[in-house]
Amino acid sequence: MARMKEVLVPALVITLASAIYALGFVWCYAPNGIAFGGITGVAQIINFLIPAFPIGVTVIVLNVPLFILGWKFIGGRLLVSSLYAMAVSSVFIDVLTPLRDWKPMEPMLACIFGGLLMGLSLGLVFQQGATTGGTDLIARLLKLKLKWLPMGKLLMGIDLAVILMVSATFRTLNSALYGLVALYITTIVMDGVLYGMDTAKVAYIISDKNKEITTAIVNDLDRGVTILHGRGAYTGADKDVLMCAFKQREIAAIKAAVKDIDPSAFVIVCNAHEVLGEGFRDYKKDDL
Repeated sequence: MARMKEVLVPALVITLASAIYALGFVWCYAPNGIAFGGITGVAQIINFLIPAFPIGVTVIVLNVPLFILGWKFIGGRLLVSSLYAMAVSSVFIDVLTPLRDWKPMEPMLACIFGGLLMGLSLGLVFQQGATTGGTDLIARLLKLKLKWLPMGKLLMGIDLAVILMVSATFRTLNSALYGLVALYITTIVMDGVLYGMDTAKVAYIISDKNKEITTAIVNDLDRGVTILHGRGAYTGADKDVLMCAFKQREIAAIKAAVKDIDPSAFVIVCNAHEVLGEGFRDYKKDDL
């Protein structure tokens, strides 16, 4: 039963994400001529030049050599789930396209909602250890070497070239500009889904009342504190520095607790790209 759940739940999530992906494309991108990155963007060019070639089928054909290469470097499990995601999203595109007359909308609205739908769908697919093929698969391969770079940023770089090609095919600069707006929104939403919308923060606190501040943060705010040993460059005096990781929504409470105890405390708050451990996100094998 547990084994079936491990297979069924990811498959259902990928199916839902693929439907969202297809909806975003046929509703927001295609009717408005917005440049689309990746293999789907290449298929968009081919469909524009040769209308007899459906976009969904063209995506599948173009992905065949990429999946053959992916089998060697990524392995069977991710490749099978990626094949499923790619096939289902392509089928959804070809099913939804003739379902109704997808009329153009205000281009900026198309960029915003298209980017939201694409970012949500790609984030869900990547969460399940899959890709939608094409440049998503290329980005997944690059991630093996560039672990420090978020998936959204990787995809953005790869898709920029395709967007410019699509714009050249449609012979309109607006197509590329709107495509860049949609791509940026996609990147933000996808990284939000993958790494969490509540960005973590790290505070470094220098005070003469470290014991009281530590007690307040640990007992009242339920956050851990690490004591770092430092030394003042000017005075040469030893000085303990408190380090505390917390979620963005807790920043006001942290600063208030510190300043209530020591108004002259020196506080540095920094963005933390990712925090793993108790109270934050758990690490998973092959994590992105």
